[in-house]
Amino acid sequence: MKNNLKHAPAAAHLPSDLPDALLVGRVWRAGDINGPCVVVVRNGEVFDITSQANTVADLLDRDDPAAFARSAPGEPLGRVEALIDNALANDASPQAPRLLAPCDVQAIKACGVTFAVSLLERVIEEQAGGDASRADALRSALLKDIGADLSAIKPGSPEAEKLKQQFIERGAWSQYMEVGIGPYAEVFSKSQPMSAVGFGADVGLHPASKWNNPEPEIVLAVNSRAETVGATLGNDVNLRDIEGRSALLLGKAKDNNASCGIGPFIRLFDGGFTIDTVRGAELRMLIEGADDGFTLDGASFMREISRDPLDLVSQTCGAHHQYPDGFMLFLGTMFSPIKDRGAKGAGFTHKLGDRVSISSPSLGMLVNHVQLSDAITPWTFGVRALYRNLAQRGLL
Repeated sequence: MKNNLKHAPAAAHLPSDLPDALLVGRVWRAGDINGPCVVVVRNGEVFDITSQANTVADLLDRDDPAAFARSAPGEPLGRVEALIDNALANDASPQAPRLLAPCDVQAIKACGVTFAVSLLERVIEEQAGGDASRADALRSALLKDIGADLSAIKPGSPEAEKLKQQFIERGAWSQYMEVGIGPYAEVFSKSQPMSAVGFGADVGLHPASKWNNPEPEIVLAVNSRAETVGATLGNDVNLRDIEGRSALLLGKAKDNNASCGIGPFIRLFDGGFTIDTVRGAELRMLIEGADDGFTLDGASFMREISRDPLDLVSQTCGAHHQYPDGFMLFLGTMFSPIKDRGAKGAGFTHKLGDRVSISSPSLGMLVNHVQLSDAITPWTFGVRALYRNLAQRGLL
């Protein structure tokens, strides 16, 4: 479902250095193909290379994914700007290629509480028990009580252990502080393989949630050899009230229909775009109400993350856990919207129709619109459907 908010030009949704950006993704092609296709964007031109790499996971598993994507022959599909325009249009032709999430059979994992600011907000959720009306008072009390700059404390360090003991003695220790400054990161399964929605799609809220927000994040693309080979943008839709009632409700809070947005493309690492680019990235977040004139503009700075992105990758996989199809890893966010939207002190929560735009110059912009998970088209095209489709097209 689209709304009537005016969209930025197509170029604004793409990397600022598009001619130099090597992008891979997926589109649904109608007609005789009627299925998902792997595409590469080279100098702004889109090519269908599914005959060379049946899945994005296969592409990322190549010895040199960037070199392969740069040279693989494919069917030209036109300019990438047309894909962007189609994804945002209310009247796009059903025959036009439609952007999908740029990952397919990979596991979709996420890290939480990787920024000091988000740590504070998770503790507030826990102490509020899901009651948004208590958040403002709890925030003031916690800021006074902590008495330390959490962003200056390295997780797992002696200083972190000392602070932990101080909080335990005061009866103020939290499970969120354990993963925020303790030795082990929080890593959970955000969504199932093939379930993420892409650029321009609706993202979903569980209908029981009354306190929720988007989470703008960089998402790493990691292959089956645990090599980080690219990055993209993600929206980890967050239900603060449900998770706040109990950490054991994390699955109900996180893994709902259309609750995971990824896109528009995975940008592969090469000479001009590296993990250091990710480490220094700035993400912008813009939330626009469809009918109440509300806007909220914020940012998340990767330089303020508490754990290095590659440390988070190593905590996710290794000798202790393997991902033979690779995985996508959300890195967390420092963005925790607290601007009141309605009752004073109640903070932010979504309204249906909100447009959420997450952007970073090197990765472009991910745009999604907010609806209820049970009102969005159910997810039915999974891994088995993918391989049946590929077989019918003679690609297996």
